[in-house]
Amino acid sequence: MERPDPIQDYLQRLKPLARANLLTELERLEMCGTEIPGSADVLARLRAEFRKDGSTQTRMSNPLRYFFAPLESLLVDGAPEHANAGRIQRGSLAPIWEWVSRDLLPTMARDYANGIDLIGADNKREAQQAASTFQTKVLKSLENTLSTPDGANQTRTKLATYTASRSVFDDLTKMLGVLRAREALSKFNEALPPSLGKFEDAQVAKATQWLDAFAKKNTEALPFALALVARKLKTSWHLIRLATKPAPSKNAADIAAMPYAITVTMVLDRLDDKRAALRVALKNNRVLVAKEILTDIYDTEYALQVRIDALEESDWGKRLHYLMNAIAELVETEVRRFPDNVGHVLGSRSLRSHHSLAGRLTYLAWKGRDVVSGGAAYCKKLIGQT
Repeated sequence: MERPDPIQDYLQRLKPLARANLLTELERLEMCGTEIPGSADVLARLRAEFRKDGSTQTRMSNPLRYFFAPLESLLVDGAPEHANAGRIQRGSLAPIWEWVSRDLLPTMARDYANGIDLIGADNKREAQQAASTFQTKVLKSLENTLSTPDGANQTRTKLATYTASRSVFDDLTKMLGVLRAREALSKFNEALPPSLGKFEDAQVAKATQWLDAFAKKNTEALPFALALVARKLKTSWHLIRLATKPAPSKNAADIAAMPYAITVTMVLDRLDDKRAALRVALKNNRVLVAKEILTDIYDTEYALQVRIDALEESDWGKRLHYLMNAIAELVETEVRRFPDNVGHVLGSRSLRSHHSLAGRLTYLAWKGRDVVSGGAAYCKKLIGQT
């Protein structure tokens, strides 16, 4: 007689939406580096159910897809436990919808979902109109609910019953900001070119004009507009040029005073996301993927160091130092798994080509340091690293 499968039995007791939410929550914990004994089998089964097409995310039902459409360009599959200016964690959508449909506006949410299902897939315009109407209702209810400390605290408590993520409440408030400015953000996004290439002076100046015009009426939604610009860039760190190009000097204090100084923080946010992605790639023995991520990380680190003077003295520099130490620990742990006489692709110095002696001396000259006097000890350290 075949023995019963307790895991399969447990999963079958859950409704499809609950299983999808469980998959999202387990993947969130995986991104955080949290080890859950026995979760690998559960993850494999849930992915087999919800990712039959090989996609990396659970496909949302039509009611949810239309409702969250204004957020789509701002969603990120990153580390959920750190601030992410201008972007919203994809993993926060499921618990937010659970809260909206069960606690905030249960009757209206049910009517909306039923209405969308009746409209059918062919009538997208009518479905979008129905979603827009419900978005407005949610927006007004959110504004009322979050307007008092008690309301905000009750919302935090309720959301905690759907997820352990500490970022979901912040993502809810971000959603509120996006819904307020959804039409302006949509027009701004449509006005952007398909890509922004190398993002040199002319493109930076043009993007600044677009952002200035947007900010006049939508100041609070500016981080979301910046995130939309970032999506068009071929190289993510180029976003900092919106702050470094107009600054009177390369000093961190001068750059921090620029209108779009938040772009430096946003690039550091992306670096944190890459750290999480690197951890997952290494955990799953995807070494070539890890190599690509690590190369991008080193390029970003180098760009920040080169383009911002006195970086190490700023909050940006301190955060960069913390992130790079954490990344170095991940890499060292991976490399140590192999014998000393066996090379590892992640230990290759070519990954960090900027850090050759010639490259770093060029870096010193570019930064305007006094190599002969004050930089002498620093150069000796560099020689020892090559």
